Amino acid sequence: MIEFQTILGESMLCIEGLAALTSVLYYNRLKNQYWKYFVFFLIFIFLCECVGKWGHHFMDYNKAQFYNYFVIPAQFIFFYWLYAAKSLGKPRLFALLSFLYLFSFIPIEFISTNKVMFSLNYTLGCLLLMILVIMEYYKQINSSDILHFNKNRMFYINLGVTLFYIGTLPFWTFLDYIREYRGIFNIYFSYFLISGIIMYALFTISFIWGKQNS
Repeated sequence: MIEFQTILGESMLCIEGLAALTSVLYYNRLKNQYWKYFVFFLIFIFLCECVGKWGHHFMDYNKAQFYNYFVIPAQFIFFYWLYAAKSLGKPRLFALLSFLYLFSFIPIEFISTNKVMFSLNYTLGCLLLMILVIMEYYKQINSSDILHFNKNRMFYINLGVTLFYIGTLPFWTFLDYIREYRGIFNIYFSYFLISGIIMYALFTISFIWGKQNS
C-alpha cells in the first residue's frame, strides 16, 4: 500500500505540473479575462508542491506550517474568489467567506498547533467551499446552457473540487482518529491522492474543452 501511495503521490505532482503547463499554453487566450488568474494559481500550487517535496534540501523550514499558514489558505481564498466573486457574481459573499475562514485561525493559536493539518480550520474552509460548490451546481443546472455543460469551464473545476476538497473533508476532519485504524487510513489516503490526480486532470481538461459561459 505504501509503494502504491508513493506512486500516486509522484503521479499527483506530475499531473499538477501538467495542469500548470497546459494553463500557460492557453494563457494568451485568457490574458484579457479573469481566468488568467487561474493560470497563476496553478503555477503557484505546482511550485508550492515542489517546495513541499524538495524544499528541505535547500532550506530549513517547517513543512506543516508552510501548508497550514500559506498554501492551504491561499487555495481556499482563491476558490472563494473564483466561485463567489466571479462565477456567482457575489463579491460580498467572497468577502464574508474569506473573513470567516481567516477568523478561524484565531482559536487555533490558543490550542496545540503540533499537527500535520489544522482540522478545525480546514473543516470550516471546506464547509464554506461546499456552500459555493452547491450554489455553482444549482447555477449550472438552471442555466440555459445546461445541454452544453461540457463546454463550461466551471463544470470541470466544480467536479474536481467536489471530488477532492469535499470528498476528503471527513478524512482531514477526523484524521487524529482515523490514523489509529491503519486500514481505513490507507484507503482514505489513497482516495485523497487519486481524487487529487483526477481534480488536476479536470483542471487541465477545463482549458482544452471548456470555455467561460457566465
